[in-house]
Amino acid sequence: MPDPAMISVDEARARILAGLRPMPAEIVALANAWNRVTAEPVVARLTQPPSDVSAMDGYALRAADGGPGATLTVIGAAPAGHPFAGEVGPGQIVRLFTGSVVPAGADGILLQEDASRNGDIVTVNEAVASGRHIRRAGQDFFHGDTVIPAGRRMTARDVGLAAAANHPWISVHRQPRVAILATGDEIAMPGEPIPPGGIVSSNSHALAALVRAMGGDPTVLPVAKDTTEAIAAAADQVVGFDLLVTTGGASVGDHDLVISGLQTRGLVVDFWQIAMRPGKPLLFGQMGAVPVLGLPGNPVSALVCAALFLLPALALMQGLPAGPPPTVSAILGAPLRENDRRADHLRATVSTDNAGRVVVTPFPVQDSAMLRRLASADALVLRAPFAPALAAGAEVSVIRLDTLGI
Repeated sequence: MPDPAMISVDEARARILAGLRPMPAEIVALANAWNRVTAEPVVARLTQPPSDVSAMDGYALRAADGGPGATLTVIGAAPAGHPFAGEVGPGQIVRLFTGSVVPAGADGILLQEDASRNGDIVTVNEAVASGRHIRRAGQDFFHGDTVIPAGRRMTARDVGLAAAANHPWISVHRQPRVAILATGDEIAMPGEPIPPGGIVSSNSHALAALVRAMGGDPTVLPVAKDTTEAIAAAADQVVGFDLLVTTGGASVGDHDLVISGLQTRGLVVDFWQIAMRPGKPLLFGQMGAVPVLGLPGNPVSALVCAALFLLPALALMQGLPAGPPPTVSAILGAPLRENDRRADHLRATVSTDNAGRVVVTPFPVQDSAMLRRLASADALVLRAPFAPALAAGAEVSVIRLDTLGI
């Protein structure tokens, strides 16, 4: 039977998301809008194109005059940015270029490669169709159109669209300010002296990279030693942050002091420990105005939990839809034994078989300290509590890590 002291992955995620709110809006220059999430719709401030324009280099004329063999007189030119002021009449033609405004009276474009010119006389070699090669006013968008909705993460394409819509500034959700705190006497930062029996901390840097990739603003705090006082002192540094993420120190050992240390600064625990592997000792609570997400200390556990809980949290805080990572179906490349009471997330590689099916093969060893194996994994194979044994070729649900940006 499931352990009543541990909650499910879905319940843990729901309770984390219930404790968070989207960041308020701020105005940023369009040059800084990439990867930010719109807080308001971006509405076109002009019509694009503002007038009928030519889609090709050639000549503007009345289509009725554009039969094969017809000769017309050039009465002017209209380079892009310099519209022709007059009107095209019968037997007349105006030289123009891609993006040139189609002059009044003209309803067709004669391509330059379909024309022969001798001085101011142009001979039509291919028939001209009315409206062909003309981009109509508003073909892309009209003044007042919503071109980018609220709640969209800005891509480079979106930045270009906002610029075309004449927006030098846009309203976006403020980036969540995330403090990242690693704990433990055994922890040293990369390049620092490593204590006897110690290890180099990978969690802080990996989590900071994840937060940055997801649009947040991470700050890595100095490592806190395994004392209540050190952890409490670290908590004093998070005033003004929107989220505190800790790693390590939330298990059940005598030196796992994150909860007691943060409780001296007002931490109220919502839950602690969930029925999953890797990542059982997951903590969520509120310390004054700052939500606290406590991740396990093992690097694989920390990153798997970050994929399941921190990514949705960051999405919600930026005004995006928040929920479980998307899953796809795949075929097992190796058999799996039955699962125990905890939901499992097996690191695996992805390949394609001769039939074009996606095949996922879990690594034979799934130790939560094997970061190199996680770095080479393509996916997480999801296994429900008490899932039965599966043979190679069975269908399973997987989370593709490349779709998460981690």
